[in-house]
Amino acid sequence: MIAIEATKLGHRATRPFLYWFAAGHFANDFGPAGLWILAPAIAASMNLSPAEIGLLITILQAGAAMAYLPAGLLGDHVSNNGRLLLFTFVWVAIGYSVSSLAPNFWTVVLLLTLAGLGDAAWHPLATGVLVRLRPDRRAEALGIHAVGGSLAEVFSPLAMGFLIGIVGWRDSMLIAALPAAVMALAFVWVSQRLPRMDQRRFSHTDFKAVVLHWCKPTGLKLVAIISSYNMALMAILAMIPVYFQQRHGFSIWQTGVAFSSMILLGALVQPFLGRLSDRLGRRRVILFGNAFAAALAVSAGVLGVNLVITIASLSIATMTLTGIRSVLLAAAVDYSADREGTALGLAFSLLFGIGALGAWFGGLSANVMLEGGFLAAAGFSLIATVVCALTKFETNSVPESIREPDKPRN
Repeated sequence: MIAIEATKLGHRATRPFLYWFAAGHFANDFGPAGLWILAPAIAASMNLSPAEIGLLITILQAGAAMAYLPAGLLGDHVSNNGRLLLFTFVWVAIGYSVSSLAPNFWTVVLLLTLAGLGDAAWHPLATGVLVRLRPDRRAEALGIHAVGGSLAEVFSPLAMGFLIGIVGWRDSMLIAALPAAVMALAFVWVSQRLPRMDQRRFSHTDFKAVVLHWCKPTGLKLVAIISSYNMALMAILAMIPVYFQQRHGFSIWQTGVAFSSMILLGALVQPFLGRLSDRLGRRRVILFGNAFAAALAVSAGVLGVNLVITIASLSIATMTLTGIRSVLLAAAVDYSADREGTALGLAFSLLFGIGALGAWFGGLSANVMLEGGFLAAAGFSLIATVVCALTKFETNSVPESIREPDKPRN
């Protein structure tokens, strides 16, 4: 297995791959991350309500979610994951380039959904490789990888907010495809140097075993935690641009700056929270993170007319929720035994499939009261908190033969 081969290489030899994968994550996520700012700009001419904007984001996220589980299954049964990773960059670059030429709004939605399949496939493939490369530091490795995606969430809205005012949304979307195109060239070299894993023959029995495993009480509770957690995050992220523009009169550029600033802290704390959960356990970090975010979202919802309090509350809530994502993914891997890619594919499907409904529910709540989207997010975080308190998490299931002796179990 790749985990044993990587352990023989040592952490120093495998560490460069962490940074390459974080850069790849940034490149593939750059286009989708800009949609938080692009969507209101595209929809402005059509007078869409907050609920309709939320539904748009839900469609894009849920559509892309169709690729997560198949990609995870493929990653577990193909020895050369490097080629698959390389292909995701090509897909994203072409997809966003073509989307910029779409003649009408719903054609844009369709093409962006197709483009999102390539970005979606990257996630379970890349994270599956990483947890095999660093089996005793799963959450830390996932946290470093997540930094790339979070930095895309920071810089893409900034770039889109600046570019839309100059060249319009079509050329802005075309520019958003450039990072994936550049990374495709770089990954020609990286993909040839990735350790290969033993190829497994896919069988229906194997897939059935995965389904039955996740249908156990602990598996179903993890499904509920992951889904409700991301519904909270999606509700907050989808409504922040709408809230600042409609409640406080922010321009697109000002909205991009505010949104990006809120994501930045979350990008920085992910490796720290991941490593903390490797040492202290997943449950504590997930429980505290969701409870803290719920309290802050309530603060933003109740005191939303005060701009300073709202920015502070939303910034810390977004930081906390973004920061614990790698911990949730690591918990899914811990529960999965040796089917890392499949577990991550399932987790991402829940995050961006069921979890994407949070954007729509946040929009529906904002139709009643603009700050209602944040109260909806608080409710979802509270659900995740309660279920987490009732769940017994699996320990970090790394064989003793490849575990570092000085690292404690989860």
